[in-house]
Amino acid sequence: MHRILFILSFLFSQELADGMVLFTPYNSQDSINITYLTDHHFNEINTWEHDQNLVPASMPYLNQDSTIWYPCKSNNPTMVSGGVGGLIQKIDWNNNIIWEFSVSNDSLQHHHDIEPMPNGNILIIAWSRKNLHEAQSMGREIIETPLQQMWSESVFEIKPVGTDSAEIVWEWHLWDHLVQDVNPNLSNYGVISEHPELLNINLGQVGFGMSSFGSDNADWIHFNSIDYNPYLDQIVLSSRMMNEIYIIDHSTTSEEAASHSGGNSGKGGDFLYRWGNPQNYNRGGETDQVLNSQHSVNWIDIGYPGEGNLIIFNNLQFGNNSAVIEINTPNDFDGNYTLNDSEPYAPESWNWMFYNPSIVMPQIIQSSAQRLENGNTFITTFSDAKMIEVSMDGDVILEYSPTQNSVINRAQKYTENYLFPNTGDLNNDNDTDILDVILLTVIIIEEEAYNLVADINSDEVIDILDIVLLVNRILN
Repeated sequence: MHRILFILSFLFSQELADGMVLFTPYNSQDSINITYLTDHHFNEINTWEHDQNLVPASMPYLNQDSTIWYPCKSNNPTMVSGGVGGLIQKIDWNNNIIWEFSVSNDSLQHHHDIEPMPNGNILIIAWSRKNLHEAQSMGREIIETPLQQMWSESVFEIKPVGTDSAEIVWEWHLWDHLVQDVNPNLSNYGVISEHPELLNINLGQVGFGMSSFGSDNADWIHFNSIDYNPYLDQIVLSSRMMNEIYIIDHSTTSEEAASHSGGNSGKGGDFLYRWGNPQNYNRGGETDQVLNSQHSVNWIDIGYPGEGNLIIFNNLQFGNNSAVIEINTPNDFDGNYTLNDSEPYAPESWNWMFYNPSIVMPQIIQSSAQRLENGNTFITTFSDAKMIEVSMDGDVILEYSPTQNSVINRAQKYTENYLFPNTGDLNNDNDTDILDVILLTVIIIEEEAYNLVADINSDEVIDILDIVLLVNRILN
């Protein structure tokens, strides 16, 4: 068992949310990186060990069958900037890597976040390389980096296959949704303010983080988080460089996602909504910008206070300080977002904020925020590896930080009964029947990796006793 060294403080005047916390602290001196699953008092439940070089790209994700997804830095990434990844692993409860897949080549480089989906697939963010000719043919005027290239962004839904392969089942490319107003001879020429559904290719600087990461790069947009809403079948993305968030339609086919029509929205892969910096589409000025270097945009779960709203860790709120904000999007609950002629997307401001510079120190990179079932908000701050829980009234209920010199990109809190709610349902069809008995038998005969969902009697062994219990459960 690993002992976690920490500083922990509680204010018992408020209710701490029950549950489990998943996080990966790391520093350059560690011989290994360790992912911890703890209870809400940070008592250890399980750990997963990773090679020292496999630094987390964002945060791990816990699956209900007790496995975790672990996005991390590959050995030789082709584009190096903050949050570089390239490797995604699926690891079982006993620290066995049961699937591993790399997205790191001359044209694509996974980075930062992933998003597990209800169907078992995952969404990933990837930098997408464009050479000088490709950039100029889309109307880009200036590329600051001496590399004479720019890396745009793509989103892929991948289905794991076997132990080291994947099938791309859906994809979206930002490069298909650009506008420019400098060259009328190009097909994407238009008035920027009349096309809020598209991104102006001449925004921003190419080469973010060159001095910070010790080498030239061609990072342009720098998506740093992705979240999926299964009720709307939509995806939200956060761009640090543009100081803006975007919502796109996932109900499209890949072909429709490359166009401006199709899907539930009828808009193909164009932006359904954007927020945080309306000067990007010429419907506002500098004073209208709210977001600055933000991370961790995600929807508040249905049934939670603020359900359907977006919650964001705004890294540079009010200058050099950080804050957590919640916004209510102009959504008609059918997935359509209201936009008045010539006006920017609503809202003008946030409808909830936690801002306390003495608690949340300024965070230049990473960090996160998550609304919990009881209305509290769970916050992670990167540089001081702190986890904080606050009430809707802004009262600080919990502070936790490791004493070792480490950082934490992001952490996630799960409900107390999140793991294996359907023990015995091995095929995930929300029922236990003879099909599950067959699958359980195969697991035992082929001596497959340990699976908590198959451990019916919770004795940490998968054997004939589990079959007997499962059969009795079905008969009864």
